[in-house]
Amino acid sequence: MQSFVVSFHQEDNVDTMQVQKLNEEDFERASEGGTRHLFELDTNIGLFVFFDGADKDGAISYMILHYEEGNEDPVGCYAFQLSDFYEFMALFLQDLDYAEETEEEDEEYGPIHHLAHLIFHIAEAGNDIKV
Repeated sequence: MQSFVVSFHQEDNVDTMQVQKLNEEDFERASEGGTRHLFELDTNIGLFVFFDGADKDGAISYMILHYEEGNEDPVGCYAFQLSDFYEFMALFLQDLDYAEETEEEDEEYGPIHHLAHLIFHIAEAGNDIKV
């Protein structure tokens, strides 16, 4: 597992974030007690699956798997602190209400777009991290 810090644009209104990039062995340990699939985000840079998992002692990890088009195996697995993961979930849930209110063909920048933007920064920073 490799830790790295992600910085965002000032206008993103998000503090820097400490992220861990997990290898397959780290992932297996973090999820051997089971996982819960929470939601998915399909973007132009890939599919992101948000879930939590428990290790053998019951400690919970909050993770995202990143899949690129045409790959059955994830290209990255990232773990987050609960407060950061909560921010992702809040944006996803907020978009459910936002989408109902704005049923226009050309959607304006909304919560789901902001979530995708944040995830883009994380995946971009994580590309250079070897685990």
